[in-house]
Amino acid sequence: MTKVMGWGYKILIGILLICFIGFSGFYFFNEYWPYSEGTRTGKIIKFSRKGILFKTWEGEINQGLGIEKFAFSVKDEEVIKKIEANQGKENVYLKYEEKFVKFFWQGDTKYYIIDCIPAK
Repeated sequence: MTKVMGWGYKILIGILLICFIGFSGFYFFNEYWPYSEGTRTGKIIKFSRKGILFKTWEGEINQGLGIEKFAFSVKDEEVIKKIEANQGKENVYLKYEEKFVKFFWQGDTKYYIIDCIPAK
């Protein structure tokens, strides 16, 4: 009887270990190899820190005649300061990375701003 229970625990630990390694590998892949990269230009119309358990910085830029908006998330403190300094200015360039998957503790979008440059 104890040998059967011993095998059951070994199988359970093996399955949990495989799941943990798989999730860790996927998370690493998602974090360090973006799906796409690019630049969006517009006026920052919204930028705020929100969330109940996981506070994230979220924002939107207006890309034209008020019709097209681009929603984004920010993780880097230096980029947050740049965005706050350029809020209300006519145009800014936002360099972003799009991830494959959005994890709930990282923000509301798959688009993460990596730099904010004021337009000249």
